Amino acid sequence: MSASRTELLRWQFELSWSLFEYHLERLEPEDFLWEPAAHCWTMRRGPDGGWVPDWADTEPDPVPVPTLAWVSWHLGWWWSVTLDHARGRPPRDREDIAWPGEGAPTIEWLRDLRTEWLKVLDDLTDPDLDATAPFPWPNDPEHTVAHMLAWVNAELMKNASEIGQLRLLRAASAQDVVR
Repeated sequence: MSASRTELLRWQFELSWSLFEYHLERLEPEDFLWEPAAHCWTMRRGPDGGWVPDWADTEPDPVPVPTLAWVSWHLGWWWSVTLDHARGRPPRDREDIAWPGEGAPTIEWLRDLRTEWLKVLDDLTDPDLDATAPFPWPNDPEHTVAHMLAWVNAELMKNASEIGQLRLLRAASAQDVVR
């Protein structure tokens, strides 16, 4: 018996998450704000003490190298907005997605997003996958809920690999200093 489309997308998500979890388990608070290059985007304290992402409405040239903090905020931002759409809630603005800070708070936030996403997946049936995607291609009948789920899986894998690479680069650069 073959897996349903929902089961296949769930399997793909769980595979991506398991690879991400490998890095989440090994992150140190110092990894988050480590700047891998002079030209980078990161999270900075705002006037109210909250964290604010570096941002430009048009992509700069050259593109800044993001810190792990920025990538983790970005992941939390797009996933939170996707969850809003998937649950039929009004989507939050970018400025409304708060990054919790270095270390455990962000790791817990990302794991909580996973838990909420799993509930979305649990509520889906194969016929639901054929509905028009509410996000990130609003009102485009060419893109279905199945496309949205596949997009989440791809974005998660991309952000997981970026976070993993930044973690590994920081660890390698610390070893270079010790030598």
